[in-house]
Amino acid sequence: MEEQLKAYEEKMNKTLEVLQSDYASIRAGRANPHVLDKIKVDYYGTPTPIQQVGNISVPEARMIVIQPWEKSLIKNISKAIQMSDLGINPNNDGSVIRLVFPELTEERRKDLAKDVKKKGEAAKVAIRNIRRDANETFKKMEKNGEFSEDDQKLAENKMQKLTDKMIGEVDKAVEIKTKEIMTV
Repeated sequence: MEEQLKAYEEKMNKTLEVLQSDYASIRAGRANPHVLDKIKVDYYGTPTPIQQVGNISVPEARMIVIQPWEKSLIKNISKAIQMSDLGINPNNDGSVIRLVFPELTEERRKDLAKDVKKKGEAAKVAIRNIRRDANETFKKMEKNGEFSEDDQKLAENKMQKLTDKMIGEVDKAVEIKTKEIMTV
């Protein structure tokens, strides 16, 4: 029983990790290098993450500087950023690319907060689906004689406690990210 519970707990943790990586890519007024995580650059015909073709630094609160290891990549990096959904025009001086993040408007902050809540709800649904799958597995195991009825009830109770804990984690993540976005 413990093995099955561990497997479902890992699935729930993965859901939480995906949510947190999604949140890392949402910009909240301050420059965060993680907004570049999903952007790929054409590096000699291979889509490559920006982090693997240059140094990324945050010299000021609202600026990211990308210093490519090869000057020839500046055009490709700029193009990749423009094609992304980042909504920022890259400036380059021939050796580095600067991304200046404008101050977020109140309306944009509210839109981002809604998006954060929507992603949080999707994560909760995924966690509840994992619980449902687990409970179905426990019922089958009880039917097949692998579990006693008491073991099945115990496993379902543990699964419910785990689900409640994970949903609490999601709520906490949503609250933290919303607060970060709404802070001017």
